Parts: sequence; structure tokens; C-alpha cells
Amino acid sequence: MQVPTSPVQRRVQELVRFTQQLQRVHPNVLAKALSRGILYQDKDLVVINKPYGLPVHGGPGVKLCISDILPTLAKMLHGHKAEPLHLCHRLDKETTGVMVLAWEKEVAHQVQELFRTRQVTKKYWAVTVRVPVPSAGVVDIPIIEKEVQGHQQHYKMTLSPSYRMDSGKMVKVRANRDAHVAVTQYRVLSSTVSSALLELQPVTGIKHQLRVHLSFGLDCPILGDHKYSDWNKLAPQKLSAGTLKKLGLQQSKARYIPLHLHAQQLTLPALGSRKEELLLVCKLPQFFVHSLRRLGLEIPNQDQSRDDEANKHVEQ
Repeated sequence: MQVPTSPVQRRVQELVRFTQQLQRVHPNVLAKALSRGILYQDKDLVVINKPYGLPVHGGPGVKLCISDILPTLAKMLHGHKAEPLHLCHRLDKETTGVMVLAWEKEVAHQVQELFRTRQVTKKYWAVTVRVPVPSAGVVDIPIIEKEVQGHQQHYKMTLSPSYRMDSGKMVKVRANRDAHVAVTQYRVLSSTVSSALLELQPVTGIKHQLRVHLSFGLDCPILGDHKYSDWNKLAPQKLSAGTLKKLGLQQSKARYIPLHLHAQQLTLPALGSRKEELLLVCKLPQFFVHSLRRLGLEIPNQDQSRDDEANKHVEQ
């Protein structure tokens, strides 16, 4: 295979190889890699840094997923008699970051209930194509799953607004019974003319909520979101000439850009013997940092105050 000369194309190929390798490695190798990246551990929980491209559950074409290696990971951490760990929530295959596992089924159910009743504060970071206006706000638009008619029939989540414009007036629409309430808080952490780094706080947890709200609600799709950048077709994300130039890519290679969506922070309320809330933070994956650098976006200090005065520029 020809070795690409552009460093970004080399990185893109590395990512493609990496995600394909994740499906080919021995479960023990993957469990070892996850055990090295543990973010937090106590007698109830194990918190891992979920890699890009690794599904949480099995399915068609999935050779390896996180649920497959929970028995192996438990044995590595607690000896060969350890019972398998349990999943407490899920992340999309392409999403990276904080993922909570529990030793006991009962604890897993308690954490799942905390997620279900919206007691867990979740913060994601995303790189977007274009910059949302206003720079901070709330997207409160219900979401529904619909079939996309066309060349390739497929299903996508999409918006199901409660209001529409009729002769210049805002009119309430009868709610679709299949639509889910979906609420996302967002704020811009850093921006250029054509891209932004956003902090996202999903209040609800609907499938693909952040991707749908950003792309169809704010018209600012996530970089590398090849599913939700265009409603009508499944095709690589179309990027502006300026963005492609900054990333050092041609449009024909855009399909290799990974989804830039990272579960950066979770706050779990007090649980069991733990009397205080637990703040879990996960650093950005390397490809995400490289993209920020190339796009000229700044990484805020992890412990910055809300007024963003402590922003520091990524080292060039």
C-alpha cells in the first residue's frame, strides 16, 4: 500500500488501521489496553477510557465489543475468580471517553437508574463544522426515528419540532406520539470562522441526540459525522475547501475523518458507601487534539473557571 505523504493522511490511515485492528485483536490484548487506561477504580466501580471505533455491544459484523471482554478485564483486575464486570450505560461506537462499569449487578442497576432519572451530569466535547449562533444556549427539540427514502433506504434519528412557521406566525404542531423529548445545553469553548470546539451537556439521553441537535438543530454538524451531515444520503461529510486545507486532506479522503465527539466528564451522585459525588474526567484522544491544533482551536484549561479566562492555546 502506498504510504501517504501528508501527515494528516498518515494519521487518518493509522486510525482506519487501528479501528480495524480493534476487531482483530485477541480479547486479552484489548482488555489489557483498557486496564492500562483506567480512569478510576473503587470497590463498586471501574471507569474506563473508551477507545474510538469500539462498539459497546455485539451486532452484525462486530467481532469484538466491550461487553465481550468484561470477564477478562475483571480477572485482570481482581484475579481469576472474579465475576465479570457489568455495563452501567452505553456510548456510540464512534464516541470516545468516560465509561462506567460496576462489579455488582445491583450497583450497575443503581447507576443505570441514576442515568435514567437524569441525576448524572454528562459533559461532552465536540468539534463542529461551522459555529453555532448564539454561542451558548439550549436545543429543546423532540427527536424521532424515521426511514430515509432514496438510493439507499435506511433509518436515521431526526427532529420532530413542536412548532412550525405558518404565514409568518409560530404555530404549535400536534406532537408525534413516537417522538422523544430531547434537550441539549451547549456552549462554544473556542471558535474560528469555520469551526468550533463545543461543550455539550445532554439533559436527556436519546439515541444520537447530540449529533442530531447539532446537525439539524444548529446547522453545525460534528466533524467526522458522516451519518448526520446530510439527511437524504449516507455519504462522506462535505467540507469546505478551507477546512480541508487546514486538515491537510482532499474531499475524497474525508470519509476517513473520525467522529470528533468525546465524553469528557461525568459527575455521579453519592452512591452506596461513597458519601460525596464523583467527578470523572477523561483526556482527549490524540486524533482530537491534532485536529484542534490544525484547525486553530484552543483547548481550555481542564480546571478553568466558567469565565474562560484561563484559555490556553494548543502548542503548535
